[in-house]
Amino acid sequence: MASASGPWGALEAPLVGAEPEEVVVAGSTTVNLHTLVATFYRPEGRRTKILADELNFPSDIYALATQIRLSGGNPDRDLVLVESGDGRTIDEGDIIDAMTDDVALILLPSVLYRSGQLLDMGRLTTAARDIGIPVGFDCSHSVGVVPHRFDEWGVDFAFWCNYKYMNGGPGGTASLYVNRRHFGARPGLAGWWGHDRATQFDMKIEFTPARTAGAWQIGTISMLSSAPIEGATLMMLEAGIENIRRKSLRITAYLMFLVDALLSRPPYRFSVGTPREPERRGGHVAVEHPTEAFRIGEALKARGVLPDFRPPNVIRLAPIPLYTSYHEVWRVAQHLKAIIDNREYEMFSKERGVVT
Repeated sequence: MASASGPWGALEAPLVGAEPEEVVVAGSTTVNLHTLVATFYRPEGRRTKILADELNFPSDIYALATQIRLSGGNPDRDLVLVESGDGRTIDEGDIIDAMTDDVALILLPSVLYRSGQLLDMGRLTTAARDIGIPVGFDCSHSVGVVPHRFDEWGVDFAFWCNYKYMNGGPGGTASLYVNRRHFGARPGLAGWWGHDRATQFDMKIEFTPARTAGAWQIGTISMLSSAPIEGATLMMLEAGIENIRRKSLRITAYLMFLVDALLSRPPYRFSVGTPREPERRGGHVAVEHPTEAFRIGEALKARGVLPDFRPPNVIRLAPIPLYTSYHEVWRVAQHLKAIIDNREYEMFSKERGVVT
């Protein structure tokens, strides 16, 4: 490997506005969340709470509750979840209002996994830093499709999976970011892969952390799961993240237009649950149906379209800018129309499988 943070992290760094040594490809998303929170969550005195939001991905909430318990706290008291006003989005002003003097750490998603709302990470980071609260982001639904400026914003840490827009496939190796001002801090969870490379194979009992974000690695990475990330990242760097974002905004706007124009009235009754403003949405569109979202999603799969179902009524569609065409998006709209016209969804059970 070229450095303690590895070559893949250096490749991803420009996508998130970071220096090469601040990004590392390692571990899994939730394991990276655990090691980062175990480092940055330091309850002391009045500051015992972790601030998150009620629309966050459940796995993140499980991990935060676990870290609070490991620190001797009570999640019922110490895990503060900002409420949504509409069940789809979170108001950044409400998050800032919840940044009180008893908060020890803030963990938020960059993009809400159901609705696709993109939070203003720069504004939120500035507000947190003004009152001295460390802040981190789960960027699983934004890296690879939305430009980030972690260093410029002053984000303390971030993590993300590489199997969505980064094209690494399910279970692919994840990534993490640690701002260089924290280099030298001792990782909350230590493992041999985070040891300083110069003396890693001396096999000494004392742990000497790497002097980069590589210190937050735990176990040996899977080479087979990491290799696809290199090819995908090189293509993204060639295309340019700003160009990727530009097409993403246009193609998602086109999808929303088709839903509005062709599918919003009876008998179709589809609607869009994603914010319309370009600066407030990520790379996917939440297409909602009031009664049959799950079975419509199953019918789409039978037609060769692979959506996600997110309870209670969201068909999540993500036109990937690198390889999805506008014509393919138009065809998806035609599929949705035909599924209702032909009542194809009635062919499928309402019982959900393990993976949706």
